[in-house]
Amino acid sequence: MPGPLGPPDPPQRPRRQRSRRAIWISAAVAVALLLGGGGFAAWKRDWFSGNGSTVSFGKTPPAVGTDTGRKIPGEAPKSAPKPSGDPDVQLATGPAAAFKQTTKLDDGTVIAKTRLAGAKSGFEGDVWVWTPKEYEDPKYAKSGFPVLIALPGGNGYPANYWSDRSLGLQKAIAEGVQAGTSLPFIVIMPVLNPDAKYYYDGSDIPDRPKMGTWIAEDVPDFTRANFRTYKSRDGWAFMGSSSGAFVGMKQVLQHPDKFKAVIASGGETVPDSPFWKGHQAEMDANNPEKLAQQLIDANGPEVYINFQVGTKESGKSRMTQFQEKYGKGPVKITIRDIQNGEHNGWHYVRGMKEGSLEWISKVLKGPKPEAG
Repeated sequence: MPGPLGPPDPPQRPRRQRSRRAIWISAAVAVALLLGGGGFAAWKRDWFSGNGSTVSFGKTPPAVGTDTGRKIPGEAPKSAPKPSGDPDVQLATGPAAAFKQTTKLDDGTVIAKTRLAGAKSGFEGDVWVWTPKEYEDPKYAKSGFPVLIALPGGNGYPANYWSDRSLGLQKAIAEGVQAGTSLPFIVIMPVLNPDAKYYYDGSDIPDRPKMGTWIAEDVPDFTRANFRTYKSRDGWAFMGSSSGAFVGMKQVLQHPDKFKAVIASGGETVPDSPFWKGHQAEMDANNPEKLAQQLIDANGPEVYINFQVGTKESGKSRMTQFQEKYGKGPVKITIRDIQNGEHNGWHYVRGMKEGSLEWISKVLKGPKPEAG
């Protein structure tokens, strides 16, 4: 059977993993925009204005002594903001990436894309980014911001569907900030896999592209190079759906020194890439069940997992079993039921608005505005 709004499941995927269906939305979005005058309405609302143009995020004044080619008599030299009193704040380290706008939100913020050549993984792929309005506010110019790495379901290639405004992820965060229920997250949306055929489980499978290193090392390094973040794991988390939920949870359990929390929606709890065959030891090293037990045995550090599952989809039983067996000691697990929810991104965003965004915001640290 075809997955929701998408093509039939790829034949390479094990039949038992029915929840890891692709949530292909581009075709459905195009149809929705065209029917009923939606395409004209989208244009009228200025959704696409500026697409393809260069984007700069949180641009700071040049450092003292920098020759900008423009001198104003009597003007004092400008210096780049210094971090706030919080030693955990890390300003953008550079080099800066070249971003191009892909869409605009109603509040004026934009989603932009760049191409990242992963220095540590050797993999090259697209990454989409979004920053909240607070990131450009001068009051926060010296503050770090929490990072939410958003991972898609399905194959997550060649696009990351969380970069499509129709799912409402960025809007949910912005509204949550205004309501006081969400931190103003920087959202980083990398491709999940190196092709559109197979699942790589966000792992370094022998003789395959190093997608584990891509997610755990290259994407965070890229984020630190371009944005004001935090040095500690207190400012780093994942959210993901379906196959992206598995990868996000696995990364948090595998790298608790780097990432603190994850919102995992409709995902699996064990690896299932076809490429693990013949590599049992490596697969075990990427198995959330074994990783969780290792954390329990070591008594930390604490990690936070929030499962989301729709009441109209399967999968809650495996989440409950995982919670019962591994939700103890440093492994903190909650399960959020999304009433009448199905296996799709729209319903997972609804679950985030109904409570999961507030949950993860209480676990991580947020920016502090300057007094005055």
